[in-house]
Amino acid sequence: MKNISVLFVCLGNICRSPSAHGILEKKVADLGLSDKISVDSCGTAPFNVGKKPDNRALIACKQYGYDISSQIARQIQDEDYLEFDYIIPMDRKNMMSVTAWQPKDFAGEIKLMMQYHPNNLGNTQIPDPYHEGAEAFFPIIETLEKACDGLIATIREKHVI
Repeated sequence: MKNISVLFVCLGNICRSPSAHGILEKKVADLGLSDKISVDSCGTAPFNVGKKPDNRALIACKQYGYDISSQIARQIQDEDYLEFDYIIPMDRKNMMSVTAWQPKDFAGEIKLMMQYHPNNLGNTQIPDPYHEGAEAFFPIIETLEKACDGLIATIREKHVI
């Protein structure tokens, strides 16, 4: 069976997308699916390339049991459209960039993260906590956990794993 690959995308790849990356990676491992589902993250902007996740994201993730300390920010690349089955932006602005850059022959799925949330109540975006205080990161982690659960359910149903 082909490995299913997931790429999370936000603006700078230091808050939301690395958090989603760490959450999904742990959930996949806990389900024994690490050999079937691979996870990565990136940003649409280049200004954080080479940096570790924001300290507030590191702390919030750690409090919920996720370790994102080994992640390094990178910018989305053309090759990502060849490598990933699911490209998942955190908000509409990054969705516009990701879809504008996609090659005509991209065969994967591009959907907003909140589309996988089982009870999104019409909310389409994961808000960017970067300009907020540390307390803004905790509800983001909880929202990402639920959306990751929905994504796993989608992948398992679609790919029968």
